[in-house]
Amino acid sequence: MKKLFQFLRPYRFAVMSSLGLIFLQVLSELFLPTLMANIVDIGLVNGDTAYIFKIGALMILITIFGIACAIAASYLSSRTSTAFGRDLRRAVFQRAESFSLNEFDKIGTSSLITRTTNDIAQIQQLVMMSLRIMARAPMMAIGGVIMAVYKNPKLSLILVFTVPFIVVGIAIVGKFGAPLFKVMQTKLDKLNQVLRESLMGVRVIRAFNKVDHEANRFKEANYDLTNTAIRVNRIMALMLPLLSIILNFTTIAVIWFGAINIDEGTMKVGDLMAFIQYVSQIMFSLVMVSMMFVMVPRAAASAARINEVLDMETEINDPEKWVSAPKKGGVVEFKNVYFNYPGAEEAVLKNISFKAEPGKVTAIIGGTGSGKSTILNLIPRFYDVTSGSISVDGIDLRHMPQKELRDQIGFVPQKAVLFTGTISENIQYGKEDATEEEIQNSTEIAQASEFIRGLEDGLNSFIAQGGTNVSGGQKQRLSIARALVRKAPIYLFDDSFSALDFKTDAKLREALKNEVSDSTFIIVAQRVSTIIDADQIIVLDEGEIAGIGSHKDLLRDCNVYREIVSSQLSEEEMA
Repeated sequence: MKKLFQFLRPYRFAVMSSLGLIFLQVLSELFLPTLMANIVDIGLVNGDTAYIFKIGALMILITIFGIACAIAASYLSSRTSTAFGRDLRRAVFQRAESFSLNEFDKIGTSSLITRTTNDIAQIQQLVMMSLRIMARAPMMAIGGVIMAVYKNPKLSLILVFTVPFIVVGIAIVGKFGAPLFKVMQTKLDKLNQVLRESLMGVRVIRAFNKVDHEANRFKEANYDLTNTAIRVNRIMALMLPLLSIILNFTTIAVIWFGAINIDEGTMKVGDLMAFIQYVSQIMFSLVMVSMMFVMVPRAAASAARINEVLDMETEINDPEKWVSAPKKGGVVEFKNVYFNYPGAEEAVLKNISFKAEPGKVTAIIGGTGSGKSTILNLIPRFYDVTSGSISVDGIDLRHMPQKELRDQIGFVPQKAVLFTGTISENIQYGKEDATEEEIQNSTEIAQASEFIRGLEDGLNSFIAQGGTNVSGGQKQRLSIARALVRKAPIYLFDDSFSALDFKTDAKLREALKNEVSDSTFIIVAQRVSTIIDADQIIVLDEGEIAGIGSHKDLLRDCNVYREIVSSQLSEEEMA
């Protein structure tokens, strides 16, 4: 928790000002019972109306002053806590942006969302309440004790017996309630995961008539969270009645022994009234502390989850001393590359060696799970190799800054991803300052211009979240256009033609020939027809290279390739 408070440093002045205003508010509240006692013991006893009005007016002014301080303190604390939450969210988001795919897999997307929203909201709420309540409670309690002792030291001994009961009660409730708050946040992660999967997979769920199944999954996760929350609240609910009982018995004791003192002439009525108010203020301060005990354990659990994100070491980092790659080039070379996914015992890729050069198309084909997409994911350093090396223009990827490396790559993922916004904005994601002419050129090459012209707003047509208002083939073509607008030295296409019909596929490959004349073009494909004209075809079999060469060479020399081709093409097409 303490580590996160460093985000309050830029707001030190606002914090100190808020504490100062709260201190003045507490002083004004502590002064009022004494003034009221003077009205009773001096004004009423002596029948001095002028004195009563004079002190009454002073009390009104002090009350107005206290209210003004409270409003200003609330404003500063709210503004400070909101800014604190904003800065913390930004830090978590920026940290998450630097993670490799391995770190994302460890934490989980749904958990990251929960930590960035709900967990930070819990800590933000604690900061605001700390500035408004936690800071005020000890000031009020200490001030109340001082004023109570000042009024009647002997009667103040009652507090010596009652306060420890309150402290012990709060400690016991906090001990049993605190562990459950961490459990609650974990179960909230689970609820978010179920909800996210249900919303994203709504088409599949309905297609397989699994609506009731998903509803039950959500119900179970929801009830699990609810039951834990009820257990926590039952424990925390014990605080208020416990404190109320102690407060009432304390008040009874004060009145009882105070009446005896008044009868003996050692205490005045006004002082007893003031003493009762000071005891109430002390008890109310302890009630406020108990409220914080409800918030602190949950915020502490949230803080631990936030710190886990901020402290997580990224496995892929930029080197301290790095080498810049040439602006133009694009020679990609694998040398004896082995790769294991984190936690996997067996290597996905084994002894992979090949070179992809500018002006040539390098295609990768193989069975499902043979490691085709993994090869492409290693080139932008989404993962690092387990052993061996990958270089661009002779420079090991690990010796280059990630941004500089990725600036040279036009990447089309296996699953086409579009963002909320216009078509133009989605394509400009590949090149922020792309002109309209460059955008149109990229859509022409990607065979997307025809369907874009058919839309009412053309390039300004709106893309819904996840691209749900366009077809799979349209999404793929827009993803390809986004990559092509970069004019990159290296293009990586991960099975990016699978949703295209054969005619569009052929036209797109023909258009790409001119586009990649100076670039390195590496394509992963399932269809032989897509890669049949490639300059170099790499055949993978269970993570190993079974053959490298042209279509004709592989038909002659590679049994694995021959089996793949024969399963897709007729004898005439093979010839």
